[in-house]
Amino acid sequence: MDESAERFSRLGQLRGEEMRTPDEVAAMLRLRALGWGERRIARELGCSRKAVRRYLAADGWVSYRTARRVKKLDGLEDWLGERFRRHRGNADVMRQDLEREKGISVSLRTLERAVVGLRQVLQAEARATLRFETPPGHQLQIDFGETRVAIGGENVRLYLFVATLGYSRRIFVRPFRHERQSAWFDGIEAAFCHFGGVPQEVLLDNARALVDRHDAVTREVTFNQRLLAFGRYWGFRPRACAPYRARTKGKDERSVGYVKRNAIAGHSFISWSALEARLDWWMREIADSRVHGTVAEKPIERFARDEAAALRPLNGRPAFGQLRELVRRVQTDATVELDTNAYSVPWQLIGETVAVVVAGGRISIRHHGGEVASHGETTGRRQRILVAAHLAGISRPHFVASEPSAGLLLAAGEPELLRPLSEYEQAAGGHWS
Repeated sequence: MDESAERFSRLGQLRGEEMRTPDEVAAMLRLRALGWGERRIARELGCSRKAVRRYLAADGWVSYRTARRVKKLDGLEDWLGERFRRHRGNADVMRQDLEREKGISVSLRTLERAVVGLRQVLQAEARATLRFETPPGHQLQIDFGETRVAIGGENVRLYLFVATLGYSRRIFVRPFRHERQSAWFDGIEAAFCHFGGVPQEVLLDNARALVDRHDAVTREVTFNQRLLAFGRYWGFRPRACAPYRARTKGKDERSVGYVKRNAIAGHSFISWSALEARLDWWMREIADSRVHGTVAEKPIERFARDEAAALRPLNGRPAFGQLRELVRRVQTDATVELDTNAYSVPWQLIGETVAVVVAGGRISIRHHGGEVASHGETTGRRQRILVAAHLAGISRPHFVASEPSAGLLLAAGEPELLRPLSEYEQAAGGHWS
């Protein structure tokens, strides 16, 4: 008899009571780790408090009286736990995976009995979620809620983008006709503009438009690459709530329900613009001005006092949809080409690869994470835009630079060989542009 069994035997056998399964005992241990007491665990699992005390004292499941016969699912506890979370408790899908991957065929009822402890633990974890408060300007929670609304006499399916600031509880709402990635980005940017700044992180659900993969067991997250670029552009960190634990995003989950019940329910609208006007009025007059039940303050007052200054300023940054990110190699004349035009960079970068970011009429050229040149985007074609300082320090000049505003860069030989521009224009049969 091993040590745990001896310890269990010393405490006495469970006379007159059905033996608990290993999964149920594992559930006892998990619930104890969550801080549950013996009485609460016993009530949750439908057994006596004495049984719970004995199994907790043994620190695990041990057999007694007779040896338990080997079952088909023995040794697969970890695999069952991973698949249970992956398939959101769908035992029939788990049974199909079990037969296909492990070659083990069991009835659905057998598998349901095997995961009963896992199901109870997940339910208990959901109820045991603690409120998590964030400091001003730290977090924005976002989500979509689906509903139907009468617009212009037609019953329209509506997708409500709802964003909630974690500290002040200010709410932003915008309606969409879909919840594709473009709607997520437009909603987030509109929220930033509404609040007048950007938080440190944005907490989101595991929407397919934003998250490529989120492992339920290891909690490893693979965000969509465009979402990561969007986050870099605005300067926030995306964060995904735990799979099947939407309550970790509880502030916004409740906000979605609040919007549906308070701002939308019972109303019809003559047009889409009338719906938007109603939501704008509701955010300003109702959501911002009510006394929030949790913080016992009006969100707009809490925001103005503590959170507005904690958000990163927008600085007139244009929408991400107007952004282009390109890669270019610096040419031998110390320029990079973009849309037939050439823009100068420091001559030391000739031959190097640089990143070119186009947004809001500005061109930012970056190398190893730092900006090395910035230009206004020209609307012409085949122009050469340069900054004279980019050629400074060359020991033997190979270039003659015009004024930066002239947009002209000329290759030149030795000074005594230079000729007037008019001669070059006549030879080329045109004029410099």
